[in-house]
Amino acid sequence: MSDGFATRAIHAGQQPDPATGSVITPIHATSTYAQDGVGQQRAGYEYSRTGNPTRTALAECLASLEGGRHGHAFASGMSATDAVLRAALRPGDHLVIPDDAYGGTFRLIDKVLSGWGVEYTPVPVSDVDAVRAAIRPNTKMLWIETPTNPLLNIADLSTLAQLSHDTGTRLAVDNTFASPHLQQPLEHGAGVVVHSTTKYLGGHSDVVGGAVVTSDDELAEQVGFLQNSAGAVPGPFDAWLTLRGLKTLAVRMERHSRNAERVVEALENHPKVSHVIYPGLEQHPAHQVAAKQMRHFGGMVSFLHADGPEAALEMCARTRLFTLAESLGGVESLIEHPGRMTHASTEGSLLQVPAELVRLSVGIEEADDLVEDLRTALG
Repeated sequence: MSDGFATRAIHAGQQPDPATGSVITPIHATSTYAQDGVGQQRAGYEYSRTGNPTRTALAECLASLEGGRHGHAFASGMSATDAVLRAALRPGDHLVIPDDAYGGTFRLIDKVLSGWGVEYTPVPVSDVDAVRAAIRPNTKMLWIETPTNPLLNIADLSTLAQLSHDTGTRLAVDNTFASPHLQQPLEHGAGVVVHSTTKYLGGHSDVVGGAVVTSDDELAEQVGFLQNSAGAVPGPFDAWLTLRGLKTLAVRMERHSRNAERVVEALENHPKVSHVIYPGLEQHPAHQVAAKQMRHFGGMVSFLHADGPEAALEMCARTRLFTLAESLGGVESLIEHPGRMTHASTEGSLLQVPAELVRLSVGIEEADDLVEDLRTALG
């Protein structure tokens, strides 16, 4: 019998140190490694841009949690995203992206890769027919977020994986919002998974990182080559912090999800909220799909302020426990205005988000305290 998720999060890639017996993976703070002779490396390490034992432990754990054969730990989520896109695409190629994609991903594709000759089409990822219609003869990749950031739309991973297979494209899934505890895209047929490990995987808002996991041997080799060539590697302390965060991922995601459900219930009954967006709500248009492919519905909640954009901005500045800040997935609760913050790069584009939208990253504090904080800030 294979070990369960929480067990692998604590033990995968993290055997006791053979030299000292340390039960926690050491921080290998070194740039280079002594060789026993020219080309005679000890344990396969020669230079820490190419490989570091602390980073290797993290990569192995990440691969285990996502159910993939190969894992790569990156310096940031965007460097992981960039590596996958550059490994899979060439000038003249086309990809499909969500019409509410993360602002940083959109900026990379629209402002950087498009200048390299890559074309893209934004579509609603919950509409399989729209995704199918957007595929061209030169389409090489379907880049999917589910849930999407920040509108929490849901893509049917199994259906899109079949579409990807039928059309000869590659399905890449940004699994940051769900985390591998709630959802494992490779299990549904995706070709590669990307994370900002800064978020739920690290879980404590104290480290920036990214990850790529795949079972595609060729893609893994290309991603590894690009990482070594361009140097987007996390330092050993960053890798160690992320590895430490992974150990509590399962219990944290359970609490994030339970707290989010309490927050959603309070927001739904508040007169200052015109619409709550959460995959766990039965009225969410893709609730059944989310229920099929997710263990729980996660800690991210978005809503529209009934009094409009200015009221949304003012509300974001009035919370006490929800800290006004970008990012998400930490133990502490965060609040932000996507249109002015994380998704400002989408202004004026097809991906522009509603100006009255507020996004919450619900932490693991006492749920009653979080609900009271939002009620007070809403007035």
